[in-house]
Amino acid sequence: MESKGQIFSMLSMLLSYPDESLVEAMSEIRTSMGRHRAFPPATRAALIALIDRLASQSLLDLQENYVETFDRGRATSLYLFEHVHGESRDRGQAMVDLLAMYEAKGLFLGKGELPDYLPVFLEFLSQETPAKARELLIEIADINRHIATKLAEQGSDYFAVVAALLPLAGEVPLDIAAPAQVADSKIDGEALDREWQDRPVNFLGAQAPVSTQPQSVKFYDKRPPR
Repeated sequence: MESKGQIFSMLSMLLSYPDESLVEAMSEIRTSMGRHRAFPPATRAALIALIDRLASQSLLDLQENYVETFDRGRATSLYLFEHVHGESRDRGQAMVDLLAMYEAKGLFLGKGELPDYLPVFLEFLSQETPAKARELLIEIADINRHIATKLAEQGSDYFAVVAALLPLAGEVPLDIAAPAQVADSKIDGEALDREWQDRPVNFLGAQAPVSTQPQSVKFYDKRPPR
């Protein structure tokens, strides 16, 4: 059975800009997601459906679909602070604080990568204890639920990966058994964005223990610098 840390790394890979490493790991990821007990049956089924779709496409098609899905607007952005601070000055300080939290653990980003990119954050969680990882996931649960809901509204099966983070945080799962119904819900995404702009970022307050030696961790700097 895979550890929670390994699952976080696999979810991080699924949400990262696709490359050959994802293609090569697809079979292993599919097996792991299909048997992980932390996921409700509907969550596992949605993850498998996504992985099968990814495995059926060429790398070029995967990359084009990824950009179309996540770069078309703020509602589905995987940069966490866009949902909290937008383009305000507070975002810069939040970035510095989050980066400091990573580096206190001896974890360092690749060139051009931003610390609030959700796949990077998940890779950081893979190095944390299960209790600390869950605590940090709880603090971004509202953001993850919002992103997953907007992806489902747009008919993107990528919603399954973000939705999978909710049960890992002990949160009520998104109703992914019938994603078409999400489009009929009365969620006001713009109103949520406005609310989050003024909401303090709580998960940066966590004090990570200092590592005595840098750890070898692959943060996925696959995307073009922003």
